[in-house]
Amino acid sequence: MSRRMTIGCACGHTRLEVEGEPILVSECLCNSCRAAATRLAKLPGARRILTEYDATPSADYRKDRIRFVSGAESLREFRLASDAGSRRVVATCCNTPVFLEMKGAHWLSLYLHLWPENARPKATLRTMTGDLPDASALPADIPNLKSHTISFYAKLLTSWIAMGFRNPKITIAGTVDA
Repeated sequence: MSRRMTIGCACGHTRLEVEGEPILVSECLCNSCRAAATRLAKLPGARRILTEYDATPSADYRKDRIRFVSGAESLREFRLASDAGSRRVVATCCNTPVFLEMKGAHWLSLYLHLWPENARPKATLRTMTGDLPDASALPADIPNLKSHTISFYAKLLTSWIAMGFRNPKITIAGTVDA
């Protein structure tokens, strides 16, 4: 039997069930993740999702291994620009960022603050450090990669093959301005 865990927003209204292990657990330092997280942190009652060195930690899960248990009606999307290829989704019940979805992706990047601290997956690498003006201050506890690697893309492709090349749609009823 595959491991299942229920995770959720800060107030507990919006809950998700994840099944199995993530494809990858990482901390992203790209310009758009940092900009979006900074803007979302300004929403009323929102919590900061960036680490002390401004990385966005997330666990990438196949969409077919995520199920919304409650609160899906409070989900709203946020885009850095109207034509952005990625969207962040926020639970507006408490303005908790929930996930990042890339256009056409078969996975969601679930933000690690959704897990209880004692059960939170641990990042195995930092990526997109090449977007930083100076990456020398980053901790050396895990690899600090300038961009995505072939291994990263191979993991995503392997998971997509396992899904039969499906890409389940995640419907969100509205937007949030940040």
